[in-house]
Amino acid sequence: MEIDRLDGRTPNQLRPLACSRNVLNRAHGSASWCQGDTKVLVAVYGPKAGTKKNENPEKACIEIIWKPKTGQSGKLEREYEMILKRTLQSICILTLNPNTTTSVIIQVVNDDGALLPCAINAACAALVDAGIPLKHLAVAICCCLAESGYVVLDPSKLEEQKMKAFAYLVFPNSVLSILPEEQLQVGGEPVEHGIITSVTQGAMSVDDYLHCLERGRAATAKMSAFLRKSLQPQLPIDSSKAG
Repeated sequence: MEIDRLDGRTPNQLRPLACSRNVLNRAHGSASWCQGDTKVLVAVYGPKAGTKKNENPEKACIEIIWKPKTGQSGKLEREYEMILKRTLQSICILTLNPNTTTSVIIQVVNDDGALLPCAINAACAALVDAGIPLKHLAVAICCCLAESGYVVLDPSKLEEQKMKAFAYLVFPNSVLSILPEEQLQVGGEPVEHGIITSVTQGAMSVDDYLHCLERGRAATAKMSAFLRKSLQPQLPIDSSKAG
């Protein structure tokens, strides 16, 4: 039997997506990303001269600062910062602006589930808005495993709390790339089959994980199309009347 979801969605159905760019005046790039009632705002500053301590000066450095909706940052926020840093470093071309630091500020506006994937999607949009050189785009999704064994995508906060385990998955989104074809590898796999980041919590068998991977990859096709559409240059309203 099918699993019943509180909001009436099917297991594979995503919440409504919304993305806005250039939402902050003083940032070099910014974006907001909503998945249902989960909303994250991201500001990008840089590249600025110099790298942080213990960073390689021959490459660009990505700095992540996570700001929760309320209260101080804790262990979970530090973990999110580390995951985001590794994810964004893997899609940025770090050799083009060596010995610089780009700061990415993550502000949680509302958390109603799948917060980290929402933040990764917002950060990717903000990097594009800032003109940071990327190898390719990335899309993130949360896949949850229910006690019954069903996999559900993009959970709400209440659904997350009831799940046996979940996986945060980040996939490359590359219809076109600026890199030569032989460099289009992610973890030794072609970009279209690769995975950038995988974070799991809870007890999950290998078969369950592979099922999450399959369902997540299939669902991100819709998210990839939405992201590409959201990142298209905004044309003047009267451009069609020109001439």
